[in-house]
Amino acid sequence: MKKMIVVLLALLMITAVLTACGKAQDQSTASNDASADTSAKSTAATTAVTATQTAANSSTKLTQSDEVITTANVTSNGAINASEIFSERDLKQTADLTDAVYYDLSDNSNITITKEGVYVISGSASDASIIIEAGDNDKVQLVFNGATIKNSSSPAVYVKNADKVFVTTVEGTTTELSVTGTFTADGDTNTDAVIFSKDDLVLNGLGTLTINSSDNGISGKDDVKITGGTINITSTADAIEANESIAVADGNLTIKSSKDALHAENDEDNATGYVYICGGTFNITATSDGIQATTIAQIDGGTITASAAEAIEATYVQINGGTIKVTASDDGINATSKSTAQSVKIEINGGDITVNMGQGDTDGLDSNGDLIINGGTVNITAQSPFDYDGQGQLNGGTVTVNGSKVTELTNQMMGGGMGGGRGGMGGDPNMNGNGGMNGGPMGGGFAR
Repeated sequence: MKKMIVVLLALLMITAVLTACGKAQDQSTASNDASADTSAKSTAATTAVTATQTAANSSTKLTQSDEVITTANVTSNGAINASEIFSERDLKQTADLTDAVYYDLSDNSNITITKEGVYVISGSASDASIIIEAGDNDKVQLVFNGATIKNSSSPAVYVKNADKVFVTTVEGTTTELSVTGTFTADGDTNTDAVIFSKDDLVLNGLGTLTINSSDNGISGKDDVKITGGTINITSTADAIEANESIAVADGNLTIKSSKDALHAENDEDNATGYVYICGGTFNITATSDGIQATTIAQIDGGTITASAAEAIEATYVQINGGTIKVTASDDGINATSKSTAQSVKIEINGGDITVNMGQGDTDGLDSNGDLIINGGTVNITAQSPFDYDGQGQLNGGTVTVNGSKVTELTNQMMGGGMGGGRGGMGGDPNMNGNGGMNGGPMGGGFAR
């Protein structure tokens, strides 16, 4: 009997121990499951945060730079009313990055911008375009942070619609834009430039912009302004062309063009198409013209070194300042009738001008109208220094021809030069007469 009681007690103790162990195991399993669930949730949350951060930082964010503003040293009484050409924002070389949107370039993928704002562009891509299709009153600023775009047939930057577009380069960076093949038209629009804009275009900044083109470098169907940055352009056609005007306040430009370096012409309105320069440094090599304008080419400042067939050509050429050194194979500075809105004239009021001409039927200063020198320093090396069809006046300044100072202008009349511009661009190569109506100052008031 005692043995049976002992056995029963032993069985009860074993059962109790087994039950306790089972509960402990269940509690341990539940605890481990809860811990695993908490860990999974934590990992998922961490992954979500990381993904969000990665998307937000897809392009390296820039540090806001100190404000840098260029001063436009305009002449108040020039042929062009230049007082309102450049707005304060045009002259500002840094962008406000407070609400900037950041983009990284990728191959075969366009970036389309549809509203006003500041957009920072980084990275490299092939066959990709930045397309601006914003509102009529929208101002869009592209801030290039050392980007590279290499296309075969389409512009790197294509402005379809906006009020104004700024192309700004970041200090210490180089942005390279190129098109190597034949441009493909966009419907009725011949998009024939690496930067092609239907609206106002401003190039500025503190960095470097390099453009290589199988056609035009920069083409603006409205106004093109340059106020800063280093700009290098190599093109098989015009380096910079505009319908309304080209205006330069500052910058360092190196241009190699198989046609014109700067070309301003409007086929539909010969009262527009002028070039205005009040600053900057130019190193120009052009097969045709260094600077060509339908109406006025006015130079108030800057340093211009040009080698071309004709260095400067317009209906009315006015030089009020700057340092100009040209080497030409046809005419150094040429005034010819391209517009009935201006009288044909070369007028020199200031500046330091050096003209070196090639041998043959070439003219240093060639005007199919009047040639007036009121001031400045003019140094000409040429077989034919002066050729004018109207009045020739030396009213002031210092003029040296082939090493000898002259006190009056002697008309050589060796040839009419290339005057008239290029066929197919609105110029008439047969228009070499005095022609032209007396034109007053052109209003500049397009700064917006």
